[in-house]
Amino acid sequence: MRKEKNNKGWNEIKTNDSWALFKIMGEFVNGFEKMSQIGPCVSIFGSARTKPDNKYYKLAQKIAHTIVDHGYGVITGGGPGIMEAGNKGAHLGGGTSVGLNIVLPFEQHDNPYIDADKSINFDYFFVRKVMFVKYSQGFVVMPGGFGTLDELFEAITLIQTKKIDKFPIILVGTEFWSGLMDWVKATLLDKFANISEGDLDLIHIVDNEDEVLDILDAFYRKSALSPNF
Repeated sequence: MRKEKNNKGWNEIKTNDSWALFKIMGEFVNGFEKMSQIGPCVSIFGSARTKPDNKYYKLAQKIAHTIVDHGYGVITGGGPGIMEAGNKGAHLGGGTSVGLNIVLPFEQHDNPYIDADKSINFDYFFVRKVMFVKYSQGFVVMPGGFGTLDELFEAITLIQTKKIDKFPIILVGTEFWSGLMDWVKATLLDKFANISEGDLDLIHIVDNEDEVLDILDAFYRKSALSPNF
């Protein structure tokens, strides 16, 4: 009985996987076609659970407004919280406001500040993550949870391994990020030597919108604006 059950389950998985390829390809094609037209943008990440009265919601909105005032667009995950704040700042600033929404059973829903023609829905996290990495000219990472950390460390890994071009990675909120970065330096670098000292140069920690803009502008005075691979 165990053998029969396992064989049946395996056959079903193979069939489902084969058909899923077409849906995955469709998400990539749709994403590439739309994202290739948006122009230079900066992605803003952070918790979906952050409320509008939170200081980091307000700061994310200021950062997004400042970014679009200086010619960049804004990309977020399209949902509530920090994502909404980023889209709201871009919208109120009259700039490009992109939302890459993921279909989830909880928390996630489109926020109302995304440009009507720039809201893209995804079923697959990995397809959505490719869009962020390929079309962002920088990552602005606000306080968040596991999803925020996932986006952060994937970007660092891809730059570290030279799979994509280098771009600014900016952590906002010294009080939130300093403990993590202290651990990265003391444990990953100094104690176990699992990273190189130069890897820390990929990351900046700031506390206001002007510092974010200074880092972006300093980087792109020396580098061209373009997709990352």
